[in-house]
Amino acid sequence: MTPAPLPRLEGVFSAGSERAALTVDAPGQSSAAQDARGSAVVFGRLAFRDEELQALALRAGAANALLEGFARRGARTMDLVSGEYLLAAWSTQNRRGIVATDRFATYPLYFGAQDGRVAFAMRPDRVCALLSRAPELDPRALHAYLYFHVVPAPLSIYRGVARLDVGEAVVFEAGGHSVQRHWSPVFVEEARFEFERERDAFMAALRRGVCESIGQGSPETVGCFLSGGTDSSTIAGLATEAFGAPARTFAIAFDVSAYDESRYSRLAAKHFGTIHTEHVLTPAEAAGAIDVLAAAYEQPFGNSSAVPTHVCARIARQAGVTRMLGGDGGDELYGGNERYATQWLLSLYGLVPGAARRGVVEPLLDGALSGTAVMPVRKLRGYVEQARVPLPDRLNARYGLLNRFGLRNVLADGLLDQLSEDAPLQLERDVWRRSGARTQINRLLEYDFKFTLGDSDLPKVTRMCNAAGVQVAFPMLADAVVDHSLRLAPGEKLKRMRLRHFFKEALRGFLPDEIIEKRKHGFGMPFGDWLLAQPVLRDRADDALASLAHRGIVRKEFLGQLHVAMRSGHAGYYGTMVWVLMMLELWLRSSPVADVRLASASPRSVTASAASAAS
Repeated sequence: MTPAPLPRLEGVFSAGSERAALTVDAPGQSSAAQDARGSAVVFGRLAFRDEELQALALRAGAANALLEGFARRGARTMDLVSGEYLLAAWSTQNRRGIVATDRFATYPLYFGAQDGRVAFAMRPDRVCALLSRAPELDPRALHAYLYFHVVPAPLSIYRGVARLDVGEAVVFEAGGHSVQRHWSPVFVEEARFEFERERDAFMAALRRGVCESIGQGSPETVGCFLSGGTDSSTIAGLATEAFGAPARTFAIAFDVSAYDESRYSRLAAKHFGTIHTEHVLTPAEAAGAIDVLAAAYEQPFGNSSAVPTHVCARIARQAGVTRMLGGDGGDELYGGNERYATQWLLSLYGLVPGAARRGVVEPLLDGALSGTAVMPVRKLRGYVEQARVPLPDRLNARYGLLNRFGLRNVLADGLLDQLSEDAPLQLERDVWRRSGARTQINRLLEYDFKFTLGDSDLPKVTRMCNAAGVQVAFPMLADAVVDHSLRLAPGEKLKRMRLRHFFKEALRGFLPDEIIEKRKHGFGMPFGDWLLAQPVLRDRADDALASLAHRGIVRKEFLGQLHVAMRSGHAGYYGTMVWVLMMLELWLRSSPVADVRLASASPRSVTASAASAAS
């Protein structure tokens, strides 16, 4: 199956032109406007907090309202917008422009600058084309991809092209441009908590988010991803409530029990009376989807749960659904990721008096007990080793695959020579430092707004739904829900080791208790298990990895180490590295720029601002 192309929104701002060349091509998801004041284009769902502008948007389209707002207020118009969108506007009179993505960078937007011009597009290769520039692979992006399994903003896979990060805009005026953050989360961390009041506000916000996401859709044309977790189950229930009729729900099942949650999705479907479709994803079907994935992404993408996401969206489309509702965001807003509990546990070590840590515990573990392999001592040593590493450094220090193998054992010398080894970690530190939150849990949430939602989960779902020919919306990320989560007391998001304490208690009685109390599972795929059991899939992966070694990206010796690790009893963990490398090679093969090669640049930090990255 050939994936549908990405929608098109692109343009060029130039100091020497009165008008800007703005283009949008996404039937049913976009609007455009142009008159003597200037021009504007919008992709996605854009709403306005200003009553007059919202009335104009309903009457004449979102682009007309944006053009009016930008003519009046310039970049301050961003204070009045909400939704899941990309936008661009140009003022002829002032020769200034703006291009922006929403709070969570739901859709991709890349830009580059050259000779007084700023070009932007939804694909990085199109930015190169608009600037008449030959694309070159950016070694920093390859490094970041292997570290994060995606290419995080502000980087893109090509040198001189940047991607807008969460809540960012490029403002063009007086012949120059700057990257500005139009939204940053402001956490209210000392507000008085009253359960009933917060529960009512929470449920009202969720209902509003679901209704906004449904829009003008019907029970026949709107479907829900249903993994059986609290987020997707809640959305399925609220969609059924909003329609006053059974919602259509879609789930993926696996024949590997450790990955299969179909029991919970069936439970949720029965509880709410949805019209439910369940599909068992086979290794052969997953193998067939690999090429679709490689062609659907505008740059390498290594999150393997894209496969079940795409298959689920494709099945929904075949059933007549044109819009899917995704459950993404609940974990990052209300404290649902396992590492939040882990980090709370590690933070307790800081409560031990410094004299006891430095004078007793650590000397014992590093000295007299350093060779002891007895389980309690070994576990305590591992705990202390992790707890001594500050945040955010310890988030990937122990379990990150690139860290586990070692950068110099993985990458070829020619690529290593062009890198700053700690660049990905510096990016994490920069994101951590800019947070205004005072509590650890809220700083972790803000960290995941970027690295989990903006860089990984939302690109996964939006691209896979687009490839399947359906639109997607995220009710959990509606402004009302986000704003409620920012006001919620930190201790209600994570209560010691209990994830999403308030979220679960607020939904008790609405969701079955079995779904509320089940362990978080996710939407992963048993690629590692399949790799060991399926020779055809294994041969495909081996061929891809050998090609990466031939390109001079990874070391041939490392491939042997990876094969040994795969058979160590942890195929799920090490299979992730195989997947990430395989998808990099397959993306390179399907890239629209067939002769793209590594750039020979001096080392630069990944933390360079998006403005400098795009110059």
